Amino acid sequence: MLDFVAALFGQNTRFKVLTTIQLKNSTTLLQNYTFSEAPKEIWAPKMIACRTMPYPYAVFYCHSQESENRLYQVLLAGENGEKVEAAAVCHFDTSQWDPDHVAFSVLGTQPGSSPVCHFFPSDNLVWVPLPAQ
Repeated sequence: MLDFVAALFGQNTRFKVLTTIQLKNSTTLLQNYTFSEAPKEIWAPKMIACRTMPYPYAVFYCHSQESENRLYQVLLAGENGEKVEAAAVCHFDTSQWDPDHVAFSVLGTQPGSSPVCHFFPSDNLVWVPLPAQ
């Protein structure tokens, strides 16, 4: 995974990883969350998302998009008071996406008509380059 990230960002580029973190251990399996504060935009000229795949061992599918995306960190509060620091992304150009992508049926939209935003589950990773020093 690190080789893939370094190849896309450049061998001499420093980078960091973001993910969704529960700030305390949780016993709640499912609950509603609300924004505790305004989302904080993480400036990144490129990003690489790595999603877990359903295998009996750790396998990640990593990809990057050249279209306009914005990455955010968001503090969320659960119904039971638990706090989550979530990574989220908004995709502003979906014109090249598959028209059958589940996001379009959930949102009632079609490719290129509106941004698509989503949170990353806690087992996903988002890699971003650090600014040059």
